[in-house]
Order: sequence, then structure tokens, then C-alpha cells
Amino acid sequence: MNSIEVKELHKTYAGALQPSLRGLSFTFPEGKVVGLLGPNGAGKTTTISILCGLVKADSGMVRILGEPQEAGRREAIKRIIGVVPQQIALFPQLTALENLTYFGNLYGFKGKPLKEKILSLLGMFGLEKAAGKEVGKFSGGMKRRTNIIAAILHEPRLLVLDEPTAGVDVQSRSMILQFLRRYNEQGNSVLYTSHLLEEAQQICEDVVIIDDGQLVVQGNPQALIHQHQHCRNLEDVFLHYTGHAVRD
Repeated sequence: MNSIEVKELHKTYAGALQPSLRGLSFTFPEGKVVGLLGPNGAGKTTTISILCGLVKADSGMVRILGEPQEAGRREAIKRIIGVVPQQIALFPQLTALENLTYFGNLYGFKGKPLKEKILSLLGMFGLEKAAGKEVGKFSGGMKRRTNIIAAILHEPRLLVLDEPTAGVDVQSRSMILQFLRRYNEQGNSVLYTSHLLEEAQQICEDVVIIDDGQLVVQGNPQALIHQHQHCRNLEDVFLHYTGHAVRD
């Protein structure tokens, strides 16, 4: 089964001069860590928003683990997908434990089993001593790690992350990447975006590079590097396909 199928996605936001997506198509098999890469304005966040059901495409087809992304099936998709947005989605005035209890309740978990699960995950992410601390007083790395915990409380089969290591310290980045590997080794699928191409080369089994709302190239990072004699790494491949012009 494929974890994600996208076919001919089109999206133009109201008032926009240009489409965000122009017939984007790609497929990812289940059970892999995959990267959705592209320069600023390429359509990455719009694509993720559509995959997660937060934004409706103008046209096209999306399937998540075999489930069609349409009105009647969105509740089923919510049960099998976890989302870690680029912006921290936590209540700053609440403690880590209070935040995670709230999100656990939304998934239908309650009581002692939920608290034990939260404390176990906080320990896994090095946050056990911060359980009773207000999230607004956390460092950037602590917020990112708590944000990830909120997305995996229901043990989703597909975890989608938008820039999960942006602006974090080296230790938090290492911990997050180690977690993604372990989560994938348990048979789950991971899709994430990143501007850190060295990181994507290190962790991704497959990458899709998009630009101007369209697919540019898809493949295994090492295979893509070997296809071009002048490319030493994934960053060189990325620049080969998307150019050197600065994007705002």
C-alpha cells in the first residue's frame, strides 16, 4: 500500500496572482521516511495542508494509506495521521502535562493510561523534569519536542512534519531525528519538509523536489546524486533542478 498518493493537485488561493500548485503528482510507498523538498514558495506547506485536510484543493486526488481525502473520510484519516506544523501548536500558558492531556482527550484518551503514556513520552524526549513547567517558558527545542509528542499520542501510522528541526539546538535536532528513525522502524511512515538538505540526505529513503507548484524530480537521494557527475550531495542536486536564484 502507498502511504500517500497525490494526483494532479491544483490550488490557487483567493486573491493570489499565481497558483500555489499546478498539477502536482507523486506517490510514496508505506513504511518509509520521505522528504518533500523545494525552495521558498514552491508549494510545500500548501501540499501538506491539503494532505492533512486543512486546505481543500481546487482539483485533484489525494489518498492517505488507501483512504481518499474527501469529506466523508476525513475522520478516518485523522485517526491514522499525526501532524506537526511548522508553527508551535501548543498553549503557552499551560504546562507540558496540561497541553498533552488536552490533546490526548481530543483523541479520546483519558485518565491514568493517558497520564502514564504522556510521562513515558516526555521521558523519551528528555522532558520528564519539565512536565509541570509552562510551555511558554520552554526553549525552542523543548517546544518542538513537545509539539511532536502531541502529534503521536494516538500512534498514527503516518506522521507529517513541517520543518520539525527549524531553529532548534543541536541536541534537540539529534533527538528528533533519532526519534523519526525509531518511529519508522516500528513500521510507520514519515513525511517531512526541511530546508536542511544534509539532514534530508541523511534520513530520507526517498525525496520529492517540487518547484512552482509542480514535481521536478523524485527518487532516492543517493541515486539522484549518482545520476549527475557534478553533484556531490543532495544540495547540489537541489540546486541543479531549482537553480541558484534567491527565493523570498
